[in-house]
Amino acid sequence: MTIFIPTPLRQFTGGKDTVETSAATVSEALAALTVAHPELRKHLFTAEGKIRAFVNLYLNDEDIRYLPEKEATAIKPTDTLSIIPSIAGGC
Repeated sequence: MTIFIPTPLRQFTGGKDTVETSAATVSEALAALTVAHPELRKHLFTAEGKIRAFVNLYLNDEDIRYLPEKEATAIKPTDTLSIIPSIAGGC
């Protein structure tokens, strides 16, 4: 599958905007991503191993928080996973 890396995190993937990985589930894909690029782990996961609250993940165009299996959702090689960090701000 293809994982899209947002601009702020590309410094931890050697500047790559996408990373290809083989996995059976979203969780396994993220594990493979953080094994290949260990510095990403602290930006994506809490110390307890949970996805950080400000990190949004989209499998194809679906927010994984609303999928029945969430991170355990099965994936296909043609799927895409987009990592979208939340941006806070305002007046």
